[in-house]
Amino acid sequence: MNLESYIRDIPDFPKPGIIFKDITPLLAAPEGLRACIDTIAEAYRDSGITKVLGAEARGFILGGAIAYALGAGFVPARKPGKLPAETTSAQYSLEYGVDTLEMHTGAVGPGDTVLIIDDVLATGGTAAAKAELVTGSGAVVAGYAFLIELDFLNGRDKLGDQRIVSLIHVA
Repeated sequence: MNLESYIRDIPDFPKPGIIFKDITPLLAAPEGLRACIDTIAEAYRDSGITKVLGAEARGFILGGAIAYALGAGFVPARKPGKLPAETTSAQYSLEYGVDTLEMHTGAVGPGDTVLIIDDVLATGGTAAAKAELVTGSGAVVAGYAFLIELDFLNGRDKLGDQRIVSLIHVA
């Protein structure tokens, strides 16, 4: 299945010069969504995944479905102040500053094997921050999965020797 045919380019969003990769057409197409979830789940089926970690908002959509397909739990990573209990945090760099992700303290820990999921791998900063949350809690990162990888930004260079599964590559 050509998943790329479900992705819509939105020029100059969220700012001029950016071409936003809109995944909402894929999410709305049952066959496209099923192919995405099934392909990623199959790639990690025998990896002992106990938790899937995804960041808001598109990482929630994909991560929850992949966790279900793998028989694993789902852990949300959110912007500061959005989670109700005690949290742990990790900062990451953006082209225009610094941002932070948080997860509940104890959401993952020793004995957990975690798959980190998101819609797009761009510069790798967000994914690296998620890995910091996981390893800082004593869990193991099994790998990463992305719907789209923007190869020209070399984001995988920030993720070390971990397994990375990306379904669509943009050169």
